[in-house]
Amino acid sequence: MRILVLIAFLLFTLGGGSTIGVLTAPGEWYAGLQKPAFNPPGWVFGPVWFVLYILVGVAGWRVWQHRRVTAQRLWWVQIVLNFAWPIVFFSLHLTGVALVVVMLLLATILAFVGVAWRQDRISAWLFVPYAVWVSYATLLNASIWWLN
Repeated sequence: MRILVLIAFLLFTLGGGSTIGVLTAPGEWYAGLQKPAFNPPGWVFGPVWFVLYILVGVAGWRVWQHRRVTAQRLWWVQIVLNFAWPIVFFSLHLTGVALVVVMLLLATILAFVGVAWRQDRISAWLFVPYAVWVSYATLLNASIWWLN
């Protein structure tokens, strides 16, 4: 049973993230924006998110498995914000609103790390690369908003 739930978490994070990525793929609008010098090439995002979604899925499974209610709630909030950001940014073209969403996402990720640290350090560590990447994404979003 536990392995089936792990698979479900991984399918949800990878499948949801991939589906939203395909549906909100950057197009002409994004290509026409001014971007900071530290904006990475487009090919970087897919592999990074693939790894991060695996880490996020495993962390979600672990807090579910250990019945960590507060961490579970934070996990669900972050996944909603994570899936909402590309819609707001790439589909709706609302860079300022997307900046608020990504800042809330980062705050939720950090809250998850803090809560999980006391309950399940492995889950907390699984979220550290995610926190680093979303910090970088927040800086990118802020820079794009400022430049445009």
